[in-house]
Amino acid sequence: MKTDLAPLAKGLVDSYGEIGTINHIDGLNLPNRQEVIALTRQLLALTFPGFYGDETLTSENLQQITGYRVAEVYQGLSAQIERSLCYACKRAPVCDETMCSDNAKRCARTLLERLPELRKILDTDVEAAFKGDPACYSAEEVIICYPGLLAVAIQRIAHVLYEYRVPLLPRIMTEYAHHQTGIDIHPGATIGEHFFIDHGTGVVIGETSVIGANVKMYMGITLGAKSFPKDARDIRGRKRHPTVEDNVVIYANATILGDITIGRGAVIGGNTWITESVPAGTTVTLETPKMRVHEKKAG
Repeated sequence: MKTDLAPLAKGLVDSYGEIGTINHIDGLNLPNRQEVIALTRQLLALTFPGFYGDETLTSENLQQITGYRVAEVYQGLSAQIERSLCYACKRAPVCDETMCSDNAKRCARTLLERLPELRKILDTDVEAAFKGDPACYSAEEVIICYPGLLAVAIQRIAHVLYEYRVPLLPRIMTEYAHHQTGIDIHPGATIGEHFFIDHGTGVVIGETSVIGANVKMYMGITLGAKSFPKDARDIRGRKRHPTVEDNVVIYANATILGDITIGRGAVIGGNTWITESVPAGTTVTLETPKMRVHEKKAG
């Protein structure tokens, strides 16, 4: 039986050589997805202490536990960022692995340095959810229960690495959030403070989207790009997703496509399809549906 299976293994190995897309062979060692997810949860534990860790925190042990976790995250994150940078470097004409290592440590340290700043912004997101949802009764409920906050928290962390052009890791982080919440926010999206996604399932926010402050969104919303040419390389790096200005509300299942602007204070009704800019203060809705009653004929 084992002899009969040998040709199957050979066929697969031959396809590996022909097609490629192989990891951990001859030096190309991509980031470890499970380790990146574990580091993401560690970063969440540093961002919301007591909510994501297993430890019982006290005023006496907080400094020690935080210090231990910072050191652990720094070491693990440096290793995974280095893998990402080396992956990109080896695809370039010249590769300097020493420089990749130094840059990885610098990026890991920068992310940890920015966590207090991210905590302040996320605190505004928690406040926005608490004030914006009458079904919410505490800030703690937002942090521990709301998928929108989890997705936004991971995206804000991943966005720091995206800004420093770290390959792969930011997408691994946000795709983990996508898997956990059903909310797909690209790490490249720029999001202002007091951002609230209510319910959230099915929300898609594209790479070059820009979202202002005090924006509220509901489930099923897409901030996407229009259909692109056959070769997507022609538009990579170009602005192709919407800009949503401050104080905008977007209701469920709205689809907003292209490099357009939704003006300050606009209200976008549910199930709308928008491909042109909307002026500030405008309300966009579908025509009111008409109800028709068909009476049964007697007899």
